[in-house]
Amino acid sequence: MMIMNKKLSKEEFFKKREEIRSHWPTGADERLEFEKAVALLKSVPDSKNFAKKLRFAKEHDLTMIQPRAGVALVDQHIELMQFLEKHGKADFLPSTIDSYTRQNRYSHAEDAIKQSLKQKRSMLNGFPAVNHGIDGCHKVFENVNVPLQARHGTPDARLLSEIIHASGWTSNEGGGISYNIPYAKNISLEDTIRYWQYCDRLVGLYAEEGIELNREPFGPLTGTLVPPSISHTIAIIEAILAAEQGVKNITVGYGQCGNITQDVAALQTLDSLTNYYLKIFGYDDVFVTTVMHQWMGGFPSDEAEAMSLISLGATVATLGNATKIITKSPHESQGIPTKEANAEGLRASKLMTRMLKTQRYPSDDVLKAEKEMIEKEVKTLLYATLNIGKGDFAQGVIQAFKHGILDIPFAPSEMNHGKILPARDLRGNIRILEFGNLPFDDEIKRFHKDALEARGKAEGRPVSFKMTIDDIYAVSQGILVGNSEYKEPSL
Repeated sequence: MMIMNKKLSKEEFFKKREEIRSHWPTGADERLEFEKAVALLKSVPDSKNFAKKLRFAKEHDLTMIQPRAGVALVDQHIELMQFLEKHGKADFLPSTIDSYTRQNRYSHAEDAIKQSLKQKRSMLNGFPAVNHGIDGCHKVFENVNVPLQARHGTPDARLLSEIIHASGWTSNEGGGISYNIPYAKNISLEDTIRYWQYCDRLVGLYAEEGIELNREPFGPLTGTLVPPSISHTIAIIEAILAAEQGVKNITVGYGQCGNITQDVAALQTLDSLTNYYLKIFGYDDVFVTTVMHQWMGGFPSDEAEAMSLISLGATVATLGNATKIITKSPHESQGIPTKEANAEGLRASKLMTRMLKTQRYPSDDVLKAEKEMIEKEVKTLLYATLNIGKGDFAQGVIQAFKHGILDIPFAPSEMNHGKILPARDLRGNIRILEFGNLPFDDEIKRFHKDALEARGKAEGRPVSFKMTIDDIYAVSQGILVGNSEYKEPSL
């Protein structure tokens, strides 16, 4: 049956729900009965409700902070969460889900849990929420004082979503595009859109019971030189797909690019454009917030330099009026950070948000021009997607990726054309070097080409793929615009 952007009926949803529950490795816990989950979620205090705390933050013009973190065993995970709450001053807490669970490989996760118990250390790169079930997930919820969110990368998160919400967790990250194209190789968009329609309909059904839960599409995508208009378009479409299923509280995201003006322009337009297009397409009652992910590319190995990059991210997010920041740690280049390093990144970010709370990024012609170009590109991509889908965004996404109208740089998915190439201009703005099949007009293409030619002229080299390669490694080497022949000037 062709997938369409149409709300699932209750009958469809609950029929599918029984099938999904049967795949739970620990059995169909009676607390997954919808009425019991509703009762639990209604008892969650406002201070631990993700959606309500986001409303508070936006209404009071605050930028809040949240880390990534997760380990294999429940008690150790609780210890980690409590440490980040107390010593990192986190406003929101994650539970980063392990890689086995992300691929629905629950038996492998169970083996790793046993190994973790035996080795007395985590043998997983996250928290196996499905295996721990409602007992384990609710124990985590009971032992922290701020809202919890599942952060993962799961193409099919239907069972995971059921368990975390029935445990009191009030936010879930992901989407049918953003948790497929950047994460998977050969999973169809038809499947992942269908999976995430279920996850969103679950949240919509809770909304019908008076329970507000938050949904957050994954904004950075591949996190590698992604032009703002591309990530914005995906975020807006995923917001529309979620809203159709009844989601009322949505956080759209953006990955820090590096140029301060472009990042501020991107954050400001992400908020305004998401609200605008939700209303244009008939979703008038959705509360929108924004999240900025601190630098997602390679980090400097030096901890002081890494902390500088973290502080820059917090600065940009606050000046761009993001509602939330996903923070990094000074151990980013080394792998999974210690809880102490994770807390350091949080505290550094928190201080920047406090110091900059009353400051605003000045509006000038450069910022205005950047915002106007983002808006024009998003409009082009969004309506091209809608048109090729004959008025339906679910079909539009499938056909747009098939024909390269939507294309994400460096994504592993076979559903992605992978024909566009980004590179930075002389000021570090991300521009497009190769357009592939993106449906941009000559004015937009000339804008990007002129910016890159100006860089080539200044650096005395041709505009080529070599710029892209240099830019991928640049930040880890302590510069923004990559140049493999660059040397610091000396007297």
